[in-house]
Amino acid sequence: MIRGIHHLAIATLDLKRTAAFYVDLFGCEVISDWGWQVGTDVADQITALHDCSAHSVMLRKGNAYIELFEYTSPEPGPGDPARRVCDPGLTHLCFDVTDLDAEYERLVAAGMTFHCPPQLVAPNVRTTYGRDPDGNVVELQEVLDETHRIAVPWLPERGLAGE
Repeated sequence: MIRGIHHLAIATLDLKRTAAFYVDLFGCEVISDWGWQVGTDVADQITALHDCSAHSVMLRKGNAYIELFEYTSPEPGPGDPARRVCDPGLTHLCFDVTDLDAEYERLVAAGMTFHCPPQLVAPNVRTTYGRDPDGNVVELQEVLDETHRIAVPWLPERGLAGE
């Protein structure tokens, strides 16, 4: 039985910089910090790479996790910091927020770039897209009605209340 989504994984060229972005600006918590060296057969099998090695951190925010990887072997190709959201692949990571305008202003002041200011995209739903240090699109979304069908079902009894 598939119960839900546990985490999203992002490969980065600078793990320290990208982790700091999500920890310092989004309040994610580092849950684990680990890696593996060349010759780790199970890592080669899982990734379908040969002689791979990497450093990774798992971050947590509310009810979701983000896993960041910096591969040291094989050498990663160049990323595209301006990758279009219409191109195949992961299009964005979305953070549920309250007071979208304040979060937008705080992140702009911290140097994060955005495609546009917050927009009303549906009744009771406002959003904007910005970029992390590697050019991955990060969405900030505010659902103004907690009964809306896409509102995050926070579970205070499980310690997952909005932070």
